[in-house]
Amino acid sequence: MRLALTSTCLLLSTCCGSALAQEIAEPPVVTVIAAPGGAIDRDDGLALGSGDIDRAGQPDLLSALARTVAGISLQDAQGNPWQPNLVYRGFTASPLQGQAQGLAAYLDGGRFNQPFGDTVGFDLIPEVALRRVDVLDASPVYGLNGLGGAILLTTHDGRSAPGIEAALSAGAYGEREGSVSAGGSKGAISWYVAGQHRREDGWRDFSPSRLTNGLADVGFDTAGGGLHLKLLGADTDLTGNGVAPVELLAARRKSVLSWPDRSKSQFQRASLHPWVALSERTRIEATLYAQDLKLKTVNGDIADIEPCDDDEALLCLEAGDDEAFLTDAGGQAIATPAGDGAFGVLNRGEAQTRAMGVLVQIADRRPLGEGENHLIVGASFDTSRTRFGTSVELGVLTPNRSVEGLGPRIVQSDGAVGPVGVISHTRYWGLFAQNLLPLTSRLSAEIGLRYNHARVRLDDRIGTALNGEHVYARVNPGLELDWQVRPSLALRAGYAENSRNPTPAELSCADENAPCSLANFFVADPHLRQVVARTWEIGASGRGRLAGWQASWLLSGYRTTNTDDIQHIASRIRGRAYFQNIGRTRRQGAELTARASKGGWQVSASYAFTDARFLDPLVLSSPSNPFAAADGTITVRPGDRLPGIARHGLSLAADYAGKGWSLGADMIVRSGVRLVGDEANEVPEVPGYAVFNARAALQIVRGVSLFGEVRNLFDRKYATFGTFAEIDEVYLAEAPDAQDPRALGPAAPRRWSVGVKAAF
Repeated sequence: MRLALTSTCLLLSTCCGSALAQEIAEPPVVTVIAAPGGAIDRDDGLALGSGDIDRAGQPDLLSALARTVAGISLQDAQGNPWQPNLVYRGFTASPLQGQAQGLAAYLDGGRFNQPFGDTVGFDLIPEVALRRVDVLDASPVYGLNGLGGAILLTTHDGRSAPGIEAALSAGAYGEREGSVSAGGSKGAISWYVAGQHRREDGWRDFSPSRLTNGLADVGFDTAGGGLHLKLLGADTDLTGNGVAPVELLAARRKSVLSWPDRSKSQFQRASLHPWVALSERTRIEATLYAQDLKLKTVNGDIADIEPCDDDEALLCLEAGDDEAFLTDAGGQAIATPAGDGAFGVLNRGEAQTRAMGVLVQIADRRPLGEGENHLIVGASFDTSRTRFGTSVELGVLTPNRSVEGLGPRIVQSDGAVGPVGVISHTRYWGLFAQNLLPLTSRLSAEIGLRYNHARVRLDDRIGTALNGEHVYARVNPGLELDWQVRPSLALRAGYAENSRNPTPAELSCADENAPCSLANFFVADPHLRQVVARTWEIGASGRGRLAGWQASWLLSGYRTTNTDDIQHIASRIRGRAYFQNIGRTRRQGAELTARASKGGWQVSASYAFTDARFLDPLVLSSPSNPFAAADGTITVRPGDRLPGIARHGLSLAADYAGKGWSLGADMIVRSGVRLVGDEANEVPEVPGYAVFNARAALQIVRGVSLFGEVRNLFDRKYATFGTFAEIDEVYLAEAPDAQDPRALGPAAPRRWSVGVKAAF
């Protein structure tokens, strides 16, 4: 079952040619992209190729993962199709600040978790240029954030994607998309360029989005060494109007609770990928990258601001039964503006992160005993500098619940609300070794070890309250035994430890007395402990033929226990929250994935069971929870389920390719999830769902085809995420009698798209 890969690379091509009547063997050409530890454990994971990613006509990484891997769920917490939370085995990779990131992400061997909050920007990925995606289980060699596993993204070059391809499509809700790619090679030189542009009006009110991204690659490859330069760029303007109260959705599903909620990103990344063969059995290889990310956000939110009880000519900020005068930058109380309407705030944020990193490793393969020993020894270094600033402007809610700024900037003397100016510096060192050791002709051991050292420093640009430095260090081991019972069956069992240090955002927002918003993390600086995950896993894999079908399957069972887990917890001040270590949590489950092909048929089936629970008792703040105590807290008992994680997942897909045409369909089923803020499991969960999608393509002339897709074929109304919203002081014209505090992230209704693709 082990992939026929070199220890540290993807073998993209081996070229032979002929000259006139004589067949002359050309030197082999090998392209190497260094991945941490050589991705020795790829045989334990799930892989998608470019054909899986663009099966519906246009590339769509997230949809491909959801229809292929039942253990992956997508949550519409933000309300934007390109900014979902990706949940795998109960761990999250998300573009949103405030999510506890538990998956490591790598792009062409370089770290892709953004340094500011370890977020994963799915909108920054040039999906048209993706060659392969691997979803792997926990291993220490992938470094920080790999608590639940790792996602490895590999892009094309001129040898893996020769020729020219272009596609144009349009669809419901103003959806428009175009993509183009071209590549080729001559001798040792290869080149590749790709780009895509997407935009849509959005199916919900006031929700337009657009994104543009691209990739260029130029490479020099020989049998003894090579070098690739990759350039990536992205420019996005996304709207995500988030969750809405259940009664508002029932009255008018496309309504939003408040707006605007926009984020603009500009991203550039350059990476170098050299390698040199030191001998026939040993090579040294590296990945070096440098990147720049500019992010601007504006969030219109409802706020607990009202005329003061003692003096209605002045405004007060309420927190439970307490209230404090609202003050401006000069420390003066803010007067109550003329007119009616509820008050809100415009949270504005701006961040620029410059980061760079290097991964260097030596790979050696040589006979040992009854097999081949495969050893990787390497080091990594990642550093970043983020300049972050926010402001909070007093606003008023209009009849359509947009927040219009009134001018005054809010600066509370107690730090509950105010501007921020901070520079964060991160330095992450890693030393690692990975060895595939043959014990017998059929039994081998995968041994991994990594030392992580993280240093996070904060420099306050307004005062001194945020100044601080935190250091985290740990050695994480891993061991897996692989038994090749016969050519068609392999068994495995293993143990791994992984860790993640608190991010600058989490470290600076860990005080319940000084909470912060998602646009304004930096208000205090208590210490948080690093999270340590310990994973046991067993599994089996196989392949074979049955009645003409070529089939493969992968079965896994796992248990991961986190110590000192970190959670984002609601504050008594509306729209504010803080981070806290919550003790031990456990995620355990089983997964089965199978694929089969015969003739023009391709079918796949995947089932996942995920049980995620708290292991320690604790008291959390959740003031909007209807079951909260008078002080706004809930009591979590050992065994209560973690929110936002589906216990059951099922994905089925079938495609048939005829001569010049194809048809396909898939079904995605996920069970219900607990609401965020209902860690005590008192409120009914978000219901589960079953969604069907269909696709087709028809070749009209050689190299040119039409394609179409219908998503959510039966127009199922469902939600993928839930939390709470305070609606008692907000007038909802669509649902004037609304009282239910539950708020859901609604999934999109039925959508269609059609397009044309040309390939030469």
